[in-house]
Amino acid sequence: MTRRRLLAMLLSANPIVFGLTACNGSSSGQWTAGPLSPVRLRLLAEARWPHRIQIAETPTGGLSGIDFDAANSEYLLLSDDRSDLAPVRFYTARWRDPATAPPEPVSVVFLQRPGSGPWPGRAKAVEGTPVPDPESLRLRPATGTILWSSEGDVARGFGPALYESTRDGRFLREFTLPSMFKADPSRRRGPRDNLGFEGLALTPDGRHAWLAMENALIEDGPVPTLEAPGGPCRFTQIDLASGRATRQIAYIPDAIPQRPTVPGGFADNGVSEVLMIDAHRMLVLERAYAFGVGNSLRLYEIDTSTASDVLALDTLTPSNHRPANKTLVADFATLGLSRLDNSEGMCWGPPLANGRRTLVVVSDDNFNPLQITQFAAFEFIDRPMTT
Repeated sequence: MTRRRLLAMLLSANPIVFGLTACNGSSSGQWTAGPLSPVRLRLLAEARWPHRIQIAETPTGGLSGIDFDAANSEYLLLSDDRSDLAPVRFYTARWRDPATAPPEPVSVVFLQRPGSGPWPGRAKAVEGTPVPDPESLRLRPATGTILWSSEGDVARGFGPALYESTRDGRFLREFTLPSMFKADPSRRRGPRDNLGFEGLALTPDGRHAWLAMENALIEDGPVPTLEAPGGPCRFTQIDLASGRATRQIAYIPDAIPQRPTVPGGFADNGVSEVLMIDAHRMLVLERAYAFGVGNSLRLYEIDTSTASDVLALDTLTPSNHRPANKTLVADFATLGLSRLDNSEGMCWGPPLANGRRTLVVVSDDNFNPLQITQFAAFEFIDRPMTT
């Protein structure tokens, strides 16, 4: 049973309401921020969409990826619907005044399969035909195209994937990935089902993308437990000109931070999104869940240049590589949000008046009425750089 189905069954009921909260905001639409403090994230605004609102006759939910299109002042929101409720798609929305109103839905774009036409749902997919499990997307400003990742469908023999499409959804290419990411039906090695490419980041120069695994490959180590961190997640750098992997680093996800209220109850932790700060520094969002307790969200910073390259290693062991060091940026439980949910999308929004960045996060409600589609905007305070 996948994590998505488990959460739909296990999450405790909470009142679902349409609403928003603004912090340090103004009705003029210009976000303001307080003085510098040791805190590196400051909540500016919070908003929700009602459950399964209709956009162009499609049910909205499962928002697992977000990016900001500065040229059009709109957000791109990728749904992780596997064409079960509507074909694979992303939405566009404008958040004109986060201090006073939630994001305004604009349109839906259906992502086409090779040869044109919508991707089939799993119930109608013929043998040998992949069905994407969309998880993250990034806009390439230089080309106006969309990069988007899929966790694949290991049970049906398909590993995770990276695709590129036009802004209007036409399929352009699938990237060639290292063989380690191929699905193994025997489950002896390779990616675990539904624990593949959860995160996707684009370098500021637009030349490279980073693909982040949610959990370790089977041969690299276990998933996180309450007692121990998980095995190393592989983060793979893709050269977008050649379409090939050029580098790979390892990242160790935390042990599960919260204990379920029922002994043996479901609990997990993993990487849900990544985002570049600059050419080498990356933000990594870890998302955890524990039955009876709820979600936990922690944001870390790493320097990709200080970790060893593991691309040529078939199996990762503690003695054969140096994983990325991580520094805690924020525990979302301390940031004043009305609720923590299944946040999976993260992007830079419009710059603030003080010159700092806006960090925008969105949650995936799994199309579950007991969860929420939550948007949160933060002021990001970068740490002083040392020479």
